[in-house]
Amino acid sequence: MAQDQPGKLSGRWRVFHDKFVVEERYMGPGARRNLYRTAVMLMAVGAVLFTFILISVLQRGGISVVDEPVRSGLMTLRAEPATTIMIILAVVFGPIGLPIIILVITVAWGLLAKHAWRPMVLAGAMLTGVILAQIIGRTVGRQRPPTNLMLFGADSTFSFPSGHVLGACDFLLVTAFLVFSRRKNPKAAVAGFALAGLGIFFAAVSRLYLGYHWTTDALASLSISFVILGAVMMLDIWRTARVPGEQITGKLSKQESSSA
Repeated sequence: MAQDQPGKLSGRWRVFHDKFVVEERYMGPGARRNLYRTAVMLMAVGAVLFTFILISVLQRGGISVVDEPVRSGLMTLRAEPATTIMIILAVVFGPIGLPIIILVITVAWGLLAKHAWRPMVLAGAMLTGVILAQIIGRTVGRQRPPTNLMLFGADSTFSFPSGHVLGACDFLLVTAFLVFSRRKNPKAAVAGFALAGLGIFFAAVSRLYLGYHWTTDALASLSISFVILGAVMMLDIWRTARVPGEQITGKLSKQESSSA
């Protein structure tokens, strides 16, 4: 018994140690290069889109002209069954429901998976979104739609961007990437991102329907999430994606450098 104890402790330590050893995956140099390009493109599109929306909001022109027509149109669609569904969605993607969901998923994922890298990245992305939403919201200081039109209690905090929508975007898009980037079936990845897009759509519509945000608030949140997703992809690719025969972590292999 005394001789077995050191081995047991060593085994337990090995399991704990492996949790914080970053997993590595192998791919061709062209595939990794394309992933980097996709990440850069997402960040660029997100930054340009957010800048355009921000300028429109500050100048009360551009794309922000759709805010009032969309709000008025959704008000005509208000009905009891739809309102109940929208409130449920608001709670799920709200400041109480979503953090609980994220906590449960990240803890369970971290415990069940051999490596804790991906759940840690997901948690970091969500925290980044929260911080950005607070900074941008206080800086822009945009007012919400009239409180008398809100269907789930008055909210006098800043409107731009939508924290609910940003949280939904970050959670669904980053999770889809972290899960399906390890799958070799492209159809599964398409289906995963399609479901993420559907979830984002309903999260955004619920906030507009309930009267808490303008359309441009939701679009700004989506653009910020594109930047966060691109950054997550860059970090994950740099840290985990390897070309067979590569020796130096974080640098292009000789094969990839010669083919660039």
